[in-house]
Amino acid sequence: MKNVQGYIKEHKERFLNELTELLKIPSISADSAYKNDVLKTAEAVKTSLEKAGCDMVEICPTEGYPIVYGEKIFDDSLPTVLVYGHYDVQPADPLELWTSPPFEPVIKKTETHPHGAIYARGACDDKGQMYMHVKALEFMTKTNQLPCNVKFMVEGEEEVGSVNLSTFVKENQEKLKNDVILISDTGMIANDIPSITTGLRGLSYVEVEVTGPNRDLHSGLYGGAVANPINVLTKMIASLHDENNHITIPDFYDKVENLSEAERTEMAKAPFNLENYKKALDIEAVYGENGYTTNERNSIRPTLDVNGIWGGYTGEGAKTVIASKAFAKISMRLVPHQEWEEITQLFKTHFESIAPKGVKVKVKPHHGGQGYVTPIDNIGYQAASKAYEETFGKTPIPQRSGGSIPIVALFEQELKSKTILMGFGLDSDAIHSPNEHFGVFNYLKGIETIPYFYKYFVELSK
Repeated sequence: MKNVQGYIKEHKERFLNELTELLKIPSISADSAYKNDVLKTAEAVKTSLEKAGCDMVEICPTEGYPIVYGEKIFDDSLPTVLVYGHYDVQPADPLELWTSPPFEPVIKKTETHPHGAIYARGACDDKGQMYMHVKALEFMTKTNQLPCNVKFMVEGEEEVGSVNLSTFVKENQEKLKNDVILISDTGMIANDIPSITTGLRGLSYVEVEVTGPNRDLHSGLYGGAVANPINVLTKMIASLHDENNHITIPDFYDKVENLSEAERTEMAKAPFNLENYKKALDIEAVYGENGYTTNERNSIRPTLDVNGIWGGYTGEGAKTVIASKAFAKISMRLVPHQEWEEITQLFKTHFESIAPKGVKVKVKPHHGGQGYVTPIDNIGYQAASKAYEETFGKTPIPQRSGGSIPIVALFEQELKSKTILMGFGLDSDAIHSPNEHFGVFNYLKGIETIPYFYKYFVELSK
């Protein structure tokens, strides 16, 4: 890849400005109030792919938000790389915790990012990382160094479970036919310690509703005489873990793979400083399932977490009321072999069974997906490893992630190809949180590294 660093240096400000404009659009797929902004973002992605060198780009409608598809096919005898990303973002709440408005991107220097980091919702997840691929394609096409065919599939529903992607993939297998799938929606250990994600957890996401009396009640006149849905809900949630932080749902662990001591020993070689971890989060101690390290708890073990809980009066001042209803949103991160639909049903059956008399319980499944493990002996992984070696000067460490990209397992099932997860974000980039950011170094390093993946994948495919 001749002069990739020179090309990036020459166009650095434009690359940053283009990403900034994309980040200004609040493409929040979970909130229908932002529908026009999500659609506007799809148009912006289409335009960027056309300018980067795709010969054909189209916006493909679905029953929800559209999928942007682009391709540059110039030799059917050469391999084809399919790039997947998403243009939708998480809600920005709570807004008051942002140090700058979430959709007014700014670059700030930090201890972790001395070259600056772009602060905005979607900076790292996934607009910034998706856009690295667009700019990498631009470099390869403008300098006549694209070594193989490329296809792009960029969706607008990843943050709400990729609701319509499955149908699109199943109905467009010939269009999406490829030799390897490339995704940057993960991270690496540190800017001086590159790593490649080789495993993802699955996901089951549900919402629960507990109903007591048919209306809100005066807590003096009725307190102690009727079940309080908020009290009941908190007790039910608390019972989902035992004293060892083990999940108590019957049969929940039946299909959980227990890694060998040899595999756990290899995982432990990844650099990790527990004191720095606690300091970064401003906590006195870590917490989790007994018998496992922090890095094992957040990658190879399943979890159950409350993501939101509400009910009753939460405004200013006091209101002495027993609420009629209480609600919670709960996510379960799953490991490979756990079937997310089966786990959702196990949760529903158990949660309904532990409800005391005096309340009614509803469990509403939202979305989910399977976990995934990428073998490190395939040529896709080897090409990625060589690409990182080229630009970082170090062999990347294979690492399992605690996050979920539910569609990865679907891709292998339907398209029969492996997925390579070349992430350039850091754990400290606050994705899904206030003050999400993405390092300028990381953004530009991704643009530099991705073309080498193409180069080495073609060479190893011969």
